[in-house]
Amino acid sequence: GLRISECMALRWSDVDWLTSKLSVQRGIVKQRVDDVKTIYSNQRMTIDAEMLDALKLWKQTTQFSANEDWMFASPAQLGRLPWSFDTVLRAFVKAGRDAGIGGLGTHSMRHTYRSWLDAAGTSVAVQQKLMRHGDIRTTMNVYGGVVTNEMQEAHSKVVRMALEKTN
Repeated sequence: GLRISECMALRWSDVDWLTSKLSVQRGIVKQRVDDVKTIYSNQRMTIDAEMLDALKLWKQTTQFSANEDWMFASPAQLGRLPWSFDTVLRAFVKAGRDAGIGGLGTHSMRHTYRSWLDAAGTSVAVQQKLMRHGDIRTTMNVYGGVVTNEMQEAHSKVVRMALEKTN
């Protein structure tokens, strides 16, 4: 549930490899390092074992792997800054287009994360904590557009019923 500004601002030193924890300490907007968005954002998060493995592999792959380096350092900036938001957004848009998904953006991942939490039966209170929202209404109202398989199936049934009646 990281915001893209928080993700791009991660340094390798933010990962505690022994306890599988991630410290979210800063955000980057328009290539300026700043504090995180809310006081609820600035906390340690548990990293899933598979995600930790992916980070280990990335750390072995990237040329910028020192503790003080940005986790997603820009080779164009010689590692002094992370990849720019525009670069990341272009990659997301291209990936979405290549996958046949239109309108994919970086914030889509947060909405998807919230939708999957909901589909997994996670309580809204836990979702709020995992999303690191200061107000539960943000979790419920802004990120509330959940479409489950059950909803999709119900929609398809109604459409089929309507089409049968017109034929």
